[in-house]
Amino acid sequence: MMRRVLVSFSAALALSACAVLEPGYDRPALPTPDAWPDSAAATETAAEAAMPEWRAFFADEKLSSLIEIALENNRDLRVAALNIERARSQYRIQRAQSVPGVSAVGQGDISGVEPGGQGGDIVDRQYSAGLGITNFELDLFGRVRGLNRAALQRYFATADARDSVQISLIAEVANAYLTYAGDLELLRLAQDTYQSQDQSLSLTQQRFDAGAASALDLNRARTTVETARADFARYTAQVARDENALALLLGAPVPQELRPTSIADVRFGVEELPAGLPSDVLLNRPDIRGAEHSLRAANANIGAARAAFFPRITLTGFAGEADPQFENLFTGVSNQIWTFTPQVSIPIFQGGALLSQLGVANTDREIAVAQYERAIQVAFREVADALATRAAIGEELAARQRLADASSESFTLSEARYREGVDNYLSLLDAQRSNYGAQQSLVAARVARATNFVTLYKTLGGGER
Repeated sequence: MMRRVLVSFSAALALSACAVLEPGYDRPALPTPDAWPDSAAATETAAEAAMPEWRAFFADEKLSSLIEIALENNRDLRVAALNIERARSQYRIQRAQSVPGVSAVGQGDISGVEPGGQGGDIVDRQYSAGLGITNFELDLFGRVRGLNRAALQRYFATADARDSVQISLIAEVANAYLTYAGDLELLRLAQDTYQSQDQSLSLTQQRFDAGAASALDLNRARTTVETARADFARYTAQVARDENALALLLGAPVPQELRPTSIADVRFGVEELPAGLPSDVLLNRPDIRGAEHSLRAANANIGAARAAFFPRITLTGFAGEADPQFENLFTGVSNQIWTFTPQVSIPIFQGGALLSQLGVANTDREIAVAQYERAIQVAFREVADALATRAAIGEELAARQRLADASSESFTLSEARYREGVDNYLSLLDAQRSNYGAQQSLVAARVARATNFVTLYKTLGGGER
């Protein structure tokens, strides 16, 4: 008897793998040029031009250690990982509808009748126990399979979202570290400038007392000292804010031994990106992969919406034993019973609900296509902007270095001429200001070049994780 029930359900499961109404999936063409603006011809494949793994890219030991701490403790990344677990569980819940749910069922029916005028009750007892399957849908037209595929693609999209959060976190930690290093260098520059200007003020005060300098020169010297003092206070506060920002990304205090020293000391594992990067390297970006998985999920939902127009067949069954005496169950003397109840539901009139559901599914797919193409276009612009900056930042940095060297030499010469009484204090003051500004601009250019490299790493989708 039980064998007959199992054979019936096996045949039903075989029937459930019939039609599939989901439309075929074709990846939309890239809505961007094949190569970046003003770049060399793309001669490499996306695989050959892949970015290195982040540990190889960020070779600075301090920075690498800080990234490790952030990956372990950052709350945003932790939430993204938990979202993956949630999506995985939702997919498993949906996938469970593809197989019958079997439950152990026990039931007792007790009824009594009191005959009129005869006295005494007639009590009828019936106990049953066995295995039951309730409302299992035969997926003849792929409705459940479409929902399963949609749930699986949403799970994949969630995993890609987590990868995107990780890449962003790595880039944010690197940029915060570089900004911190640059502001520390600016703080030291302000402190050195303040000390130098204070010494110059002392010299001018001595010259004023000796009648060799005017009150105007003395007041100008005081102005430069107070300016340097204000800059020192400003950069002191900025360095404290930089440390707080980095600590937030780490999810923990910044260890003393891992704090940066100078922007010039930061090193990357590669000097330049691979030449000839094709634009289809963007397909490796996790946010674009996630957008495509969302598109695939919308495509699968169309199949499920189409299948809703066709009959739905559900099965309910039970196999077990029944006996008026509870203690006789499973002893071999009770009655063997089974039921097998197929049910067909054919949609006839739904007030346009099914057509509307299909329309929603088709529209959702068109929205997903537009979002996928938009994600690629945004990514293309981000990379193109970063490459354009990269092309000019090297020349700017070289020019800033030459300017800083020339300004430093001019200041040294002007200071010597002032001490000898050849030049007035106004010339020295102008040389001091020029040198200070040139040194600040050089530090800013170094930070800009380093952060641009980090931006390219991020916008190109990061490396292998």
